[in-house]
Amino acid sequence: MTPKADAARAVCYHSSIWNEGHPSLANVRVKICGITRVEDALAAAAAGADAIGLVFYARSPRAVSAAQARQIVAALPPFVTSVGLFVDASPCEIEETLDAVPLDLLQFHGDESPAQCARYRRPYIKALRMREDIDLAAIAQDYAGARGLLLDTYVAGVPGGTGQAFDWTRVPQDLALPLIVAGGLEADNVATAIAAARPYGVDVSGGVEQAKGIKDAAEIARFIAAVRGAPVA
Repeated sequence: MTPKADAARAVCYHSSIWNEGHPSLANVRVKICGITRVEDALAAAAAGADAIGLVFYARSPRAVSAAQARQIVAALPPFVTSVGLFVDASPCEIEETLDAVPLDLLQFHGDESPAQCARYRRPYIKALRMREDIDLAAIAQDYAGARGLLLDTYVAGVPGGTGQAFDWTRVPQDLALPLIVAGGLEADNVATAIAAARPYGVDVSGGVEQAKGIKDAAEIARFIAAVRGAPVA
């Protein structure tokens, strides 16, 4: 069987797990993104986060160096996924980062093609900004090799981290890939987002911060508690 066929079969198998009656929605996955300090990563893990995000994009106020990221990843307990976020980074930059930091998953937030995302032979998710004319079905087909699609708010010229929410009712329920909702989430609105979008996971950064790149352990715990207690239709 070809790698493409393998990927397609995996997508069909996994999509059946969360799409048939949405049995997994009682345990929506949580990623705390924009981690810059070991103590924040540990606070996220202690609160029950499934993943933490490390931003390798110099223009972001939450950017980390490879040395910072390596220290954070080394401190993580088992079963917490480390995700590296890139925005139209060069292959050299990404490969150097992967040589230095044992990332579990890659997240591409720019205009990377499916081939560019797949070239590193690591599982990846593709972030999409929810423009009015976006065709998620076509994109999901193009990025069939992705582990999921992350849906973020569209703001012209900003690749992510806007702190603004989009209309969660626009999230389709019939895509083969799992969907992760991001953008403007916080403890007080995440249950509403989950009820409207019925996502596989949610991703938060600014909504659990004291300042950009500095997380608030109490807000992380409150956010994850809101997710776990979110009613599912």
